[in-house]
Amino acid sequence: MKALRTIIVPTDLTENSRRALSYGCWLAAEERAALAILHVANDLDAWNGYSEDLAYAQLERQPWPIDRVLAEANLDLNRFLEPHLSDLKKTVRATKRVVLGTVAEQIAAAAEEENADLVIMSPRRHRGLRHFIFGGITDKVTRICPCPVLSVTQPIPSKAWRGKLTPLLFDWPRQRAANI
Repeated sequence: MKALRTIIVPTDLTENSRRALSYGCWLAAEERAALAILHVANDLDAWNGYSEDLAYAQLERQPWPIDRVLAEANLDLNRFLEPHLSDLKKTVRATKRVVLGTVAEQIAAAAEEENADLVIMSPRRHRGLRHFIFGGITDKVTRICPCPVLSVTQPIPSKAWRGKLTPLLFDWPRQRAANI
């Protein structure tokens, strides 16, 4: 098996992505690999509904400067990483990076730039028509990424009815011997 030198963990700053970060920290410490944490800032955050100088007097939308959007996203990433500092200290080298753009393309570009050996993601469990038509970010990253993508999800809890219908459907009436 190929030794892991660089692991990338993209995060969207949700509780769901903490699972991938925890697994990435553990695997990087075990394999003595460098860990790169990537956050792709949203392009929509660059638009403000009103200008702060004129409050509500100005009706057209003004975009925030790109450096302000990246600075805000960097602060959010720092707050997100605070609970994981002890895990991050166990790794050989941990870096963080904030970029702006399309999520799947930026993750694949970062994996190529870092010469990553593995990308660890924690996908959301989308169900329904939207996921069927558009797919998920993890699906897109898996298709375009130059390295393997590991998907870490929470186990689905077993349902209460599971196993209860089996005796009803497959329990044949037993032939009993008659008492004489």
